[in-house]
Amino acid sequence: MDHYDSQQTNDYMQPEEDWDRDLLLDPAWEKQQRKTFTAWCNSHLRKAGTQIENIEEDFRDGLKLMLLLEVISGERLAKPERGKMRVHKISNVNKALDFIASKGVKLVSIGAEEIVDGNVKMTLGMIWTIILRFAIQDISVEETSAKEGLLLWCQRKTAPYKNVNIQNFHISWKDGLGFCALIHRHRPELIDYGKLRKDDPLTNLNTAFDVAEKYLDIPKMLDAEDIVGTARPDEKAIMTYVSSFYHAFSGAQKAETAANRICKVLAVNQENEQLMEDYEKLASDLLEWIRRTIPWLENRVPENTMHAMQQKLEDFRDYRRLHKPPKVQEKCQLEINFNTLQTKLRLSNRPAFMPSEGRMVSDINNAWGCLEQVEKGYEEWLLNEIRRLERLDHLAEKFRQKASIHEAWTDGKEAMLRQKDYETATLSEIKALLKKHEAFESDLAAHQDRVEQIAAIAQELNELDYYDSPSVNARCQKICDQWDNLGALTQKRREALERTEKLLETIDQLYLEYAKRAAPFNNWMEGAMEDLQDTFIVHTIEEIQVRQLVPRRDQALTEEHARQQHNERLRKQFGAQANVIGPWIQTKMEEIGRISIEMHGTLEDQLSHLRQYEKSIVNYKPKIDQLEGDHQLIQEALIFDNKHTNYTMEHIRVGWEQLLTTIARTINEVENQILTRDAKGISQEQMNEFRASFNHFDRKTGMMDTDDFRACLISMGYNMGEAEFARIMSIVDPNRLGVVTFQAFIDFMSRETADTDTADQVMASFKILAGDKNYITMDELRRELPPDQAEYCIARMAPYTGPDSVPGALDYMSFSTALYGESDL
Repeated sequence: MDHYDSQQTNDYMQPEEDWDRDLLLDPAWEKQQRKTFTAWCNSHLRKAGTQIENIEEDFRDGLKLMLLLEVISGERLAKPERGKMRVHKISNVNKALDFIASKGVKLVSIGAEEIVDGNVKMTLGMIWTIILRFAIQDISVEETSAKEGLLLWCQRKTAPYKNVNIQNFHISWKDGLGFCALIHRHRPELIDYGKLRKDDPLTNLNTAFDVAEKYLDIPKMLDAEDIVGTARPDEKAIMTYVSSFYHAFSGAQKAETAANRICKVLAVNQENEQLMEDYEKLASDLLEWIRRTIPWLENRVPENTMHAMQQKLEDFRDYRRLHKPPKVQEKCQLEINFNTLQTKLRLSNRPAFMPSEGRMVSDINNAWGCLEQVEKGYEEWLLNEIRRLERLDHLAEKFRQKASIHEAWTDGKEAMLRQKDYETATLSEIKALLKKHEAFESDLAAHQDRVEQIAAIAQELNELDYYDSPSVNARCQKICDQWDNLGALTQKRREALERTEKLLETIDQLYLEYAKRAAPFNNWMEGAMEDLQDTFIVHTIEEIQVRQLVPRRDQALTEEHARQQHNERLRKQFGAQANVIGPWIQTKMEEIGRISIEMHGTLEDQLSHLRQYEKSIVNYKPKIDQLEGDHQLIQEALIFDNKHTNYTMEHIRVGWEQLLTTIARTINEVENQILTRDAKGISQEQMNEFRASFNHFDRKTGMMDTDDFRACLISMGYNMGEAEFARIMSIVDPNRLGVVTFQAFIDFMSRETADTDTADQVMASFKILAGDKNYITMDELRRELPPDQAEYCIARMAPYTGPDSVPGALDYMSFSTALYGESDL
């Protein structure tokens, strides 16, 4: 108050010589002050049923002066002296001056004797001091007060009027448009401002003075002719008159302040509600995507061909590289939005946001965990299926090759065994046929292994669920049946040959004599038969086939060797990159952990550093994409192991996703810390102290567990029982995760410092807009608030049901309470 008093004295209370100089320089000022100050005094004295005619005469006994002070202050002064003597008058004036001084005003060169003696200069100075203290000092506009506040108020109110430029309390008002603009701004129906002309100041001034007196109850304190006729109107007279406008419109000012408070609160609520809606939609969309994706990943129905399974693998690769990464970002953004929203709610004194049932962050994390579990199982199943199909394709091809070779070998064998060529054969032919048959039996026995192999392969194909098992089984059965038949026919032919041989040997004995006689002929015949038989039993075709298979096998081995060399190059290429990328990701994760714990500099410095760090991480993405391409080549080559690295593509993918998520979360934590700091006025030093205390008890995880937090509070002087600690934990760990983050810690440590609006303050603001009624109407809301916020209130306010209710009345009290979560909107 002392500072203000001295300033007030310097600005407004001029020394005695200045008063004389003012009057000497421009006697018109005294005239203006007399009229203005007299009218101002009468505007208050009339409330007590009296007035003054002559300002220097009517205050001489001190009675009306004391009455004036009682009216404008609303307080009772000491009982006045009713005597007519000079001493009684001086006593009364002194009581008035003492009261003025008790309000913190230092009176300079003004004594009771001068007032009692009717000193005009001193009387005007005293009245100006009263006007300053009771009409101007308490004016406050945007952190400025008194004269500066009143001037700023005038500038703000007349800003929309291009032909008005208020810079002072003298010449800026000479054309009268300033007064008209003030009236028009608050009561546009009273003045047709568009018809006023800057070059007609008398009309403008008289219009403003007449309208103010008639409609605003502001007495005419100035003469238009005096203002126009004076080079520089009296500043004190103008200020006095303008202050009357300020107070006349103070109700509107209060309404404007109330509306501003309500708009600010509603804007916070609307922003928070939008964040809640965004969270709910994002959570719903993400959960729906997870719900649709899990059955696809759970589907374990195998395809019949390697091509079809490789297409499934390609689809899965697209899922991991194209479809899932945006969802990882959405999940990360969802958590960031949730944390930011909760921070804003805490800072605006609102209750924590509780998402719809099933849409909590924990619900999404659980659903995501299920997704990743089935995803991992799906990839393992795909690879096992591809291995199985590769084995099946190999076995099926082997079955076909062996079956074809066997079928080619058996072709014509049944017909040959059914021949009855022995019926017309001679004994030597029979013996030749027997030798040939014995050779066939040896060959047949040798093919037994192939038949057994064919049956074994068919059995394995059945056990591995080969899709074409029925045709394999049918072919195998046909081969086995044919094999059994060949065995039976072979035995039957041997028996027939042996019987014929025995018969012919008997006959031969009978022809022995004949043979001896026909020896030369017989020798020739036997030689011819032998030659024919030799040609018949040579296996020339099979020998040719064997010679053809050898180079084919060599070519196959060469191709396989080249394929394995190519596969080894792919393994080394993938391993070399993975062995660099894997440790790089791990190192970055550790660095972010250290950065989040050991942050230095201002929060803005930390945020800038983290964003640069995030940029460097994102720039590493092409290396991940290149590794994905190498992994695709490995999968297409059906390579399932790699001795050159311990990292799989899945390890790299998960690590990369965690890295991006972690840096984004860390950035969001700093952003929320900035929100908290700005909202609660926390200094950088305080923030550093909070960080130091937190780091001391944090076990380098970025969070404190329950015991660490309790120890931290005890070290800071908190003396609490279990119930109090449980209450504090419910504040810092509303989701009951058993940990306290740094954000929650600084929220708790600074919880008493926030300058937030309360439900009672909002309720009081609505009461002002409602003209002190217990309800508010739609018209009042639409008149006082911006359209979108007025409709926001109208849509959410319940009808007012009090005894003083009128049609269309709305309950702003329950609405104000609901804004802060104490009941449902």
